[in-house]
Amino acid sequence: MNPPSPITATPTARHELSGDDLPTEVKDPTALAEPTLRLRRRRRSSGDRIGRRHGTVGAALSHQAFRRVAAGAFASNIGTWMQNVTLIALANQLTHSGAFVGLVSFAQLGPMLLASPVGGVLADRFDRRHIIMAGSAVQGSLSVVLAIVAWNGNPPPWALVLIVLGIGMANALIAPSNGALLPHLVDRRDLSGAVAVNSAAMNGSRVLGPLLAALVSSLGTGWIFMINAGTYVFVIAAVGAAKVAFAPPTDGAVGPWARFREGLDTAREDPVLRRVLGIVSLFSLCSLVFIYQLPGLAENQLGITGSAFYRLFAAFGLGAAGGAILLGTVLGGRPLHRVPLFALPAFAVTLAAFAFTHDPVAAHFIIFALGFFYFTLVTALSTTLQEEVDDEHRGRVMGLWMIAWAGLVPVGSLLAGPVIDKVGGTPVLLFGAVVALALTKVGNLDRNQLPERRPLTRPLPN
Repeated sequence: MNPPSPITATPTARHELSGDDLPTEVKDPTALAEPTLRLRRRRRSSGDRIGRRHGTVGAALSHQAFRRVAAGAFASNIGTWMQNVTLIALANQLTHSGAFVGLVSFAQLGPMLLASPVGGVLADRFDRRHIIMAGSAVQGSLSVVLAIVAWNGNPPPWALVLIVLGIGMANALIAPSNGALLPHLVDRRDLSGAVAVNSAAMNGSRVLGPLLAALVSSLGTGWIFMINAGTYVFVIAAVGAAKVAFAPPTDGAVGPWARFREGLDTAREDPVLRRVLGIVSLFSLCSLVFIYQLPGLAENQLGITGSAFYRLFAAFGLGAAGGAILLGTVLGGRPLHRVPLFALPAFAVTLAAFAFTHDPVAAHFIIFALGFFYFTLVTALSTTLQEEVDDEHRGRVMGLWMIAWAGLVPVGSLLAGPVIDKVGGTPVLLFGAVVALALTKVGNLDRNQLPERRPLTRPLPN
């Protein structure tokens, strides 16, 4: 048997090496330390920070660009919700009609149905920061016009609808860019935490906006609209300062309609995207009517009017913020595909309880829970969609999301308004609860339990 080589010898054999076998010099003094240096760099640059794991709120907030944009958007959203609740309260005050309140809410968010697909195409074609900044400037300018009209003391209803429609159009065009910009601000592994922060900030503004509107309501509605106009400066400055590398598409010759159709095909052939968009579409249309009909429901069913309405709406926003925070902390970085299976039935039961309650105190606790389950669901769906879609089609798919989530809510409010005027809010809310409960049957988003991805059956035009 041959003797063992030095490499495979026992530990004792290794010490038989003479000094001549050892290196006499090291050309790179850092070479021996390089593995340790690389390990340290990996630890610092990765998401495996002490006390943080990928996908959590803390991991998302560790990215400076995201922190700035999120802070600017939060400040702007506070002004937006000051204006939103004041606007629907003003619409109810002027007409005492659920149908007109539905019309105003449709003017505000209805443009999502038509303009957000165009915004999605723009988001995949041009620098998303420039789109957001331009659209925000338009919204701020129209809010100034809305303030001037409101200072009239008795603003004509048609003027409110037209101005709000303009604001809604600008919002619909920039909404896909807002969503599509997010993955450029954080590590992709921290995307769920970033979505949770955005959702919590959005709903935190639902809390602070109404409360601040109540505090300054003595100044008049015109000043509330003017304050909102000023808050757009924050988001314009934050987005403008963000350093984001945007690579324009190489297929510049492809027309906008072909781009939009490609986005539709992307959503249709992917079973997870298809199910997410289907759930949020039916949920928004049928189960979220109460959001924009809340002034009339609060007055007729609970006897809540004036500044007390702002507190009720703030309770809803506080619960919604809690649901978003749950997704970014307790459930951060974990699979979210089964969240709808408990969020949908919990929402349905809570909505049914709100439909029957006539106690103002109990209503605040119920609507807090309603907001919690609502945004637990929506944040899970939004995060799943963001994680599934590729960057090339992100803007167009986010346009479809905005149609399904934001665009169909005012449609439901518009359709439900005349029904509520005739039969009251309880039957309408119960119908929404039944729809939410039925959606539980398709609430599992686990790709392994869904049909296989279908390939495209027709080529895109040149």
